[in-house]
Amino acid sequence: MEQVYHIPVLLNESINGLNIQKDGDYVDVTFGGGGHSREILKNLNKGRLFGFDQDEDAAANALDDERFIFIRHNFKYIRNFLRFSEVEQVDGILADLGVSSHDFDVAERGFSFRFSGDLDMRMNRNSSLTAADIVNTYEEDRLFHVFKDYGEVDNARRLVRQIIAARQAKPIKTIDQFKEIVAPCVPKRIEAKYLAKVFQALRIETNGELDVLREFLEQSMELLKPGGRLVVITYHSLEDRLVKNFIKSGNFEGKQEKDFYGNVSSSLQAVNRKVIVPDEEEIERNPRARSAKLRIAEKL
Repeated sequence: MEQVYHIPVLLNESINGLNIQKDGDYVDVTFGGGGHSREILKNLNKGRLFGFDQDEDAAANALDDERFIFIRHNFKYIRNFLRFSEVEQVDGILADLGVSSHDFDVAERGFSFRFSGDLDMRMNRNSSLTAADIVNTYEEDRLFHVFKDYGEVDNARRLVRQIIAARQAKPIKTIDQFKEIVAPCVPKRIEAKYLAKVFQALRIETNGELDVLREFLEQSMELLKPGGRLVVITYHSLEDRLVKNFIKSGNFEGKQEKDFYGNVSSSLQAVNRKVIVPDEEEIERNPRARSAKLRIAEKL
């Protein structure tokens, strides 16, 4: 079931990065198909594992193990739900960011431009905001911000004006309709790369991904025990920059603040000085891994 649902990325590297203590408490904040969680449990004795995922499809993969607690909520609520379980601090936290391969492969979720379907992109299908809502209701400057900042789309202004002109005639509801509208803006020979950036931008805005990541990272610093590990897998430069800066400086700008003695006032220390990336064998086996970067930090 797990292989079909989602192939875990950088599995051994991320499990090793957690430096698992057999009786420790751990959190997998992006449970998905449970691939990483299964490996964590193999390394636990009497320890516990909390798995977060807001996607109802992921809930069907919850592990039948008394040491495992599944929480069907967004991981930005990690602190509240751990406290509800009377857990103040944990020994390790794992986050495999981005969208699961399962969601990319389900047409009706609207994450991929490879399929026909509604322009949806909600990770939590109980959420009210869809990608269609964004392209149909956002004002020009706000739409420009989405595509320029979250997709790094070069001709974002032209793209936005194309969308606004089209939506005045009729609402944009489907992937095929959206692709047809933006087609004049798509550069030849790099169609897939361009559409990937556009869809990434819409997905990030639909799910508030960067705001969620910021909230999660700030909470993780409080929730980790001294010596505890934070392991994060990112898939695009916007995520990776936030994670890298936070580990380096304790803030998202990457500005290291020092005390009177010249010590950097961050509660985290990078374990891997050089970012870990998949080898060619893993990329061939799992194309989703191509853009993955793994960063590991330890709580001081």
